[in-house]
Amino acid sequence: MVGLYLFQPWNLWQDETVSEALPAAAPTATPPGSASAAPAPSASPQTLAEGSFISHEHDTKGTAKVVRLTDGSHLLRLEGLDTSNGPDLRVWLTDAPVKEGVAGWRVFDDGTYVSLGKLKGNKGDQNYEIPAEVNVADYSSVTIWCDRFDVSFGAAELAST
Repeated sequence: MVGLYLFQPWNLWQDETVSEALPAAAPTATPPGSASAAPAPSASPQTLAEGSFISHEHDTKGTAKVVRLTDGSHLLRLEGLDTSNGPDLRVWLTDAPVKEGVAGWRVFDDGTYVSLGKLKGNKGDQNYEIPAEVNVADYSSVTIWCDRFDVSFGAAELAST
C-alpha cells in the first residue's frame, strides 16, 4: 500500500491539459502634447530565451521560453508541452547544463535553481511567473522536476534569442 502511495502509478495515465494564452499587451496611452524622456515600453511581449525539451526519465516534448512582458516582468512559458503526469512535478529554472540520457536526470538540484511552482498540467501551453528578484540571465535551463523522486522528467536548454 505504501508503494502505491509513493509511486501513484494512476497519474501516469491521467492527462491534464492546460491552455493558457500569453498575457496580452496592455494598452499604453500617452496624453496628447506630453513628452516622455524615458523610452516607451515594448508594445508586445518579447522572448528573451528559448529551448526545446529533451526527454529524461519520461518522454517530454515542447518548448520553454523566457518572456519579458510589456510591464517589464518576466514569465516562463511552456508551449506544446507533452510529458507524463506524475507525483509532485515542479517547474524549475536552473543553472545546470542540459545533458542527454541518464547523465542528465539528476543534475538540476546540484547548483542554483528556483522553483516556479507545481506543474499545472502535463500537456498544453502554460505560464509561470518569474519572481521580480530573480535575474533571468543567471539561469540557463528549465526542468520538469519530480520532487518526490529527485529526477528530471525532461529539460530544455535556454538560448538567447
